[in-house]
Amino acid sequence: MDHPLIDLINQKIAEAERDGVFDNLPGAGKPLPREDDPENALLNRLIKENGGVPEFVSLSRELEKLREELRETSDRTRRSEIMKEMSMMDAKIGIARKAHR
Repeated sequence: MDHPLIDLINQKIAEAERDGVFDNLPGAGKPLPREDDPENALLNRLIKENGGVPEFVSLSRELEKLREELRETSDRTRRSEIMKEMSMMDAKIGIARKAHR
């Protein structure tokens, strides 16, 4: 099923082509950059341009905070909880790394 505005969209594109709006665009005549993940290229570009990081990077930062907390904590019960959290976080990082590839 076509988009309800497809005729209007095509009309606007044709007008822009006629008016030369697409002439002399940067990169005209050059091949498009290679994309490793073409289905998510736009999403990946937006995330990168807005300072986003892959999940495994943010998880690694959280793991480092847990390590710091572990170094500063002397309570045995809390240390045990932190080590469990670190173990889970390490597993999540491994999964996120595989998903990122």
